[in-house]
Amino acid sequence: MLASLPEDVLLLVVRLLDPTSLGRLSQVCSSIRRSVGRDAAWRRVARGLLNTGITRLGRDIYPQVPLKERVRTSKNWNNGVCKMAVPLKWKIKLLPWLQLDGDSLFLSQAAEIGAYHLRQGRGGRLTRNLMAVFSGHQGDVCRFALTDAHLISGGSDSRILVHNRRGQGCAELLGHHQEVNCLDAREGLIVSGSRDHTARIWTSSSTGPRDTVSLGDRVWSVAISPALSSFVTGTACCENLSPLCVWDVERCESVCSLGEDYRRGAGVLDMVFETPHQLYTCGYDTYIRLWDLRLSPRKCVMEWEEPHDSALYCLQTDGNNMMASGSSYYGVVRLWDRRQSQCLKFFQLTTDRVSSPVYCLRFSSSHLYAAVATALHALDFRRHGAERLYCPLILDQ
Repeated sequence: MLASLPEDVLLLVVRLLDPTSLGRLSQVCSSIRRSVGRDAAWRRVARGLLNTGITRLGRDIYPQVPLKERVRTSKNWNNGVCKMAVPLKWKIKLLPWLQLDGDSLFLSQAAEIGAYHLRQGRGGRLTRNLMAVFSGHQGDVCRFALTDAHLISGGSDSRILVHNRRGQGCAELLGHHQEVNCLDAREGLIVSGSRDHTARIWTSSSTGPRDTVSLGDRVWSVAISPALSSFVTGTACCENLSPLCVWDVERCESVCSLGEDYRRGAGVLDMVFETPHQLYTCGYDTYIRLWDLRLSPRKCVMEWEEPHDSALYCLQTDGNNMMASGSSYYGVVRLWDRRQSQCLKFFQLTTDRVSSPVYCLRFSSSHLYAAVATALHALDFRRHGAERLYCPLILDQ
C-alpha cells in the first residue's frame, strides 16, 4: 500500500515517524528504503537530537554525511559511547590550540601550527598525515583562526601572522606590545586581544590596526558576530569588574556590558557566537552562559554550572542542542544538552598524577578532538561500544 504512493506523498508520511519506525519501515521493500534513506525523511527527527548537524536555524553543517547516519551516531553522543585514542603525544608541556576544517585538523605546538589530514583507518584509528606547517613566530602560538583563504595566528611575540593556506607566504600585523592572547577572524575582518589591555581591529590586507580599544585589563577572549556588525571582548576581570563588553565594529564604541556583580578574577576564557544574537561564554567562574543580545544585557538567558567547581577553558556548540566544554583539571570534557541543567556525560582524559586543563576542543558529526598539555585526544562516536585505544605518536620538542 505505501509502496504504491507517489514519492512526494510517501515522503510526507515518513517525515512524521520516529527513528525506530523509520528503521523498521525501511525494511519493507527497496523503493521505501530509498525514500526513507533520503535526508528529508530524517530532518524533523534530527532537529530534536544532539549533534546531527542541523542547526537551530535549519542549516545543514555536514551535508556530505547522510543524515540517517548522523541520527544513528547522535545516540552515541547522548549516551557517551565512544572509542578513545591518543593520536598525538609530545614530551614538553605546551598550551595547544586547534581548529577543524572538513577533513583537516590544525594544531598549534610551541611556535608552529601543523595541518593534519584526518583519514579514518581500520578499527577507527586515525592516520596521521602532516600536510603543512605554518611557522614564523618567535614565541609560542597563543591562538589562531581559520578563514577560507587564510590562517591567522597570534603569538607570545606580540605579532599576528596572516598565512596563506596554500603556502604562498604570510603577512605580519604589528601593533600589540605584549602577547596576543586571543583573536577571531571573519570575511577579512580580524579582532585581536592582548595582555597589553587592548583589543585591535584589523583587515587581512592591512599592516597596522584599523582601530584600537583600550580595556584596562588583560583580554582573554574575543568573538566577531556572524553579522560582522559587532564583536565581544572577554577580559580577566581583575582591573575592570565588567569582563564582557559588546562593541560596534564600524564606530568602535561600546554598545553594552553583559552581566553584573562579577567577582574579581571571574575572567572569560572562551566565547562563541551561535547566531548573530546568541552568544555562549565560559571562564573562571565555572559557568557556561547563554546571552541573547536582543534582550536585557544584565541577565543571561540560561546558565550551566560545572559540577566540580572547575574553571572552563573552552567550549563549542553544535548550533542546536549540544555543547561541549573543557575543564581546568584532569582533562575533563563534558557533554551538555542545553535543554537540561546537568551535564549528560563526562570524559577524564588525564590521570590524577598528571593533571592538565583541556585547552581547546572541537568536534565534527562523529569525532571530538581535545588538546591537553602533552597530547591530542580523539573520541570516536561512531557505531561501536566504549573502548579506549592508545596509539601515541611521540613528537620530539
